[in-house]
Amino acid sequence: MSVKSLKFGLAAALAILSAPMALAQEALSPDEMAALCHGGGSICVSATIPVARTTQAVQSWMSPDVGAAWAAGYKGKGVTITMVDDFSSSSRFSGNFGLGVQTQRHGEWTREEASMIAPAATIRSKDFSTGTAVPLAAGRNVLNLSYGMYATAGYGVNQIGWAPEEASIIYYATKGSAIVSKAAGNDAVAVGGVTGGQQDYLDLALIGKSTAIFVGALSTNGTTANKAQLAWYSDYAGSNPLVQSHFLVVGVEGDKTGLYGTSFAAPIISGYAAIIGSKFTNATPVQITNDLLNTARTDTLVNYNPSVYGKGEASLSRALAPVAIR
Repeated sequence: MSVKSLKFGLAAALAILSAPMALAQEALSPDEMAALCHGGGSICVSATIPVARTTQAVQSWMSPDVGAAWAAGYKGKGVTITMVDDFSSSSRFSGNFGLGVQTQRHGEWTREEASMIAPAATIRSKDFSTGTAVPLAAGRNVLNLSYGMYATAGYGVNQIGWAPEEASIIYYATKGSAIVSKAAGNDAVAVGGVTGGQQDYLDLALIGKSTAIFVGALSTNGTTANKAQLAWYSDYAGSNPLVQSHFLVVGVEGDKTGLYGTSFAAPIISGYAAIIGSKFTNATPVQITNDLLNTARTDTLVNYNPSVYGKGEASLSRALAPVAIR
């Protein structure tokens, strides 16, 4: 079975979740979503986006760990983050990452967020509409996937005829060639679970892969004094230990930005991975992935349970603490 024509879900759904919105929006049907992503002669964008900001302020929606990392000199230099997302459709929505209200495409939002977390990283944009393979840059790479590949539930992953785009991503995660930060989903089900008779087969294909990280959303950044809980919409780790061991959560403070959804959790982890790579310059993608997973916090979460939170809330300060990682 081919899912090439069924790329939808997170990107389209989060345009609906995101607020404030200038106009009311209705959920798209599967066929409409497929047309959004693959129709209209879309052109693939694979360009490097220069970092224009010479200074960067820590925003209120960020974890304080981000500012501490910058103060120590770690901002993502030497690492490339490739955003695989929507950069060509007509779908846009409004929000504010602290730079003023903007109205942008889904990919433009996720790209901006990752660049704000890791301002010295090289940011590339890969439009997901064409299905062409994702190229890696020289050096260390992070791939951000704030979308899903949904089709009728019940198929085996080995029955899916992947387009070169997803096939390349799955290959990189399997071989440990790049860190893959995958938004968990917004259906309040376990990763890979059935919702509306469908499953995210990209989730299923990445389970058990060495450098894949599933990212869920908390309603706020957690502290030991004010513990955070899973956002009402976020998918959770579930009972599969292979998912639990590669599942992280981060705060998505939509009350401050107007942007909700696990689409805006994944770029935070992408930025964290780049920051870690800028300190541990000889670390492999597998080592950086394991560092993020093994240093996650559980004491900042309400009623921590691995079936909900996986490894816990990502802690950039703990991940940066060692002298070296291996």
